[in-house]
Amino acid sequence: MLIATWNVNSIRARLGLAVPWIRDAAPDVLCLQETKVVDEDFPRGPFEELGYRVEVFGQKTYNGVAILSRLPLEDVTRGLPGDGPEDPRRVIEATVDGIRILNLYVPNGKAAGTEAYEAKLAWLRRLREHLDRDCDPAGDLVMLGDMNIAPEDRDVYDPEALRETIHVSTPEREALAHVLEFGLVDAFRLHHPEAGLYSWWDYRAGMFRRGLGLRIDLVYVTKPLAPRVTRAEIDRAARAGEKPSDHAPVLVRID
Repeated sequence: MLIATWNVNSIRARLGLAVPWIRDAAPDVLCLQETKVVDEDFPRGPFEELGYRVEVFGQKTYNGVAILSRLPLEDVTRGLPGDGPEDPRRVIEATVDGIRILNLYVPNGKAAGTEAYEAKLAWLRRLREHLDRDCDPAGDLVMLGDMNIAPEDRDVYDPEALRETIHVSTPEREALAHVLEFGLVDAFRLHHPEAGLYSWWDYRAGMFRRGLGLRIDLVYVTKPLAPRVTRAEIDRAARAGEKPSDHAPVLVRID
């Protein structure tokens, strides 16, 4: 199964990029973040014409997640336990061919010390509680999406310059590490231990052209799935097109 994650930064704005990309890359499952559209306005048609089932959990202007699959989607759930109808749309889950797919758009956090930053840390604690209560580390689980955290210094273009700033601060990394202690492994790092591989580049200051990015779009698998990860890559070319998202797709194959 080829699984991909991509923060598209508005599915309607990127539809002209997303449809050709999915046609060429042909993932079995594509998890999207920041779709930025209410469910009834999600552009299902072009994806359904390519043979994908579509499950969405969106809102106007901000956030929003979706799972597209060429295989049946079973037991679809939306949101973290305890979320209310007004909470941001950040989580959608489904089971595909026996593998539980947990698609996340983790809060940005804005800046260390802000209310949004503390809310991000609290959200990650709730995520770990959800894993403990509702998931099995001995089962087949893939947790992926825009985590808005670069886990290590090798995931950052200039670790010293960015030390303790948003996405790389110690509390954020510790909060993510606590989530992973549930029993999750970084699928990308199983095949790419080297530094300098990024999935997000700021639109400003020619950051993409200069190769100055962060790896914040992540794919984690439970330990039983780890030996079955046979391929992992960041499709940097998808970030280079006209009016792209600021994120690149990340793909992982599980055999």
